[in-house]
Amino acid sequence: MTVLGIAEHRRGDLRDVSFELASVGRELADATDSELHLAVIGGEVEAFADDLDREGVDVIHTIDEGEEFNHDVYVQAVEALHDDLSPEMLLMPHSVNGLDYAPAVASRLSLPLVTDAIGVERDDGLAVTREMYGSKVETVVDVDADRVALTVRPGEWPPVEGTGDADVSAFEVDIDESQVRSTVTGFEEVGGGDVDIADADVLVSVGRGIEEEENLALVEALADTLGATLSSSRPIVDNGWLPKNRQVGQSGKVVTPDVYIAIGISGAVQHVAGMKGAETIVAINDDPSAPIYDLADYGIVDDLFDVVPALIEAFGGEPPEI
Repeated sequence: MTVLGIAEHRRGDLRDVSFELASVGRELADATDSELHLAVIGGEVEAFADDLDREGVDVIHTIDEGEEFNHDVYVQAVEALHDDLSPEMLLMPHSVNGLDYAPAVASRLSLPLVTDAIGVERDDGLAVTREMYGSKVETVVDVDADRVALTVRPGEWPPVEGTGDADVSAFEVDIDESQVRSTVTGFEEVGGGDVDIADADVLVSVGRGIEEEENLALVEALADTLGATLSSSRPIVDNGWLPKNRQVGQSGKVVTPDVYIAIGISGAVQHVAGMKGAETIVAINDDPSAPIYDLADYGIVDDLFDVVPALIEAFGGEPPEI
């Protein structure tokens, strides 16, 4: 039996979800005494295969078609590879690209599709944990089928590590060019660009408790003092105080930093969905009943306008006047 995962790359880099997907794939493969196969489509496939060759990966299939993601190419390539391998489970990222092609692939292969998986368990059958109602509740979906397609939420599994010894095999696909009806002609950065909060080791995140836009200077000073990256909850972005690429949460980015410092953030489920995978969470909020404290490893129940300047000074910085 086989578990097949489809890696994701963008602009020359494998996305973190590729290695997280391999982790859940290995978990499922172990439960069913199966092999874990990964596939990478387009771009520098040989270099990507070298990077994907990590502990627990049995086979890597390279499909040298195109450079960037293309819906029509991915659908044809994944369908052809699935027909060749007949995997018990097909895993794809729950990402913008993944959600673009996964439903089409599942439909063409007549597979049941379970999206946004945050947990899986394989025993007599497959049980998939998902969140519903804006991440307010978790539900378990029992899949009664021999073969299934899943999309896996980024940030929910640790990435596979170590050095592997996978077989790397080029897979030839006869792409029907008449069915390729779009192409990537370039990229345009939006909303401030080159900062990717998902790559940060330490995030200092600010919420509506900061009250006024000019008060952001205080949190920015703490981030600078710590050598951290500034991020925020949705209200700050909705107010236009920070660009969209700084937003953490269900409608922003999923982040998994080593340290996440939540300042003036209540901890609504939509925000928590984006940062609960952080290794250490520190909360600063003057409301002792704020939901963020249910998740935090460390909490400071006090006025952020007293706490943040004290932290800046403690780490050798100079608090701004606000």
